[in-house]
Amino acid sequence: MTATSAALTPPADAIPPVRHPDAPAPGELLGSHYASCFGCGGGQPHGLHLEARAGEGVTVTAEFTVTPDHQGAPGLAHGGVLATALDETLGSLNWLLRVIAVTGRLETDFARPVPVGTVLHLEAEVTAVHGRKIYSTATGRIGGPDGPVAVRADALFIEVKVDHFIDNGRPEEIQAAMSDPDQVRRTRAFEVNP
Repeated sequence: MTATSAALTPPADAIPPVRHPDAPAPGELLGSHYASCFGCGGGQPHGLHLEARAGEGVTVTAEFTVTPDHQGAPGLAHGGVLATALDETLGSLNWLLRVIAVTGRLETDFARPVPVGTVLHLEAEVTAVHGRKIYSTATGRIGGPDGPVAVRADALFIEVKVDHFIDNGRPEEIQAAMSDPDQVRRTRAFEVNP
């Protein structure tokens, strides 16, 4: 990144992130947090279908394949779709902390074009925590997990209570998620992004 804004720089008294003892094990597929999520849900025919895996510490890796549905300029991924992929990957980190959090700020740099048909390899990590603020960073690479960086982002997530979603979401989707008998799916439906 060229320069991170002051809002994305952790304060001097921020603490290192601590992986929750009940977080998924390294290598474990995190799965969709909500079937209708554009980023990771299987119920979105034109979504990213991003798949994230827990890494070591407070890190995740993810992949998604850019399809013709994701293009902006002919044959290239839309920048907003790439920002969404970064945001979704960054949001998956909160599952390792076992908190519900929403994106407060996301700054994205686009380093190179990403052609349709490309598998984007994403990696994200939490860098610091300060109260309800969670600071994190991510990169997206083409040509493999060690390939050249195509996109990168820094983000600030804010921890919230489930009421944030209940008070602001459409009642029919909120009720459907709250009625899910699977307690893990019910909890995960509200874990990232408003």
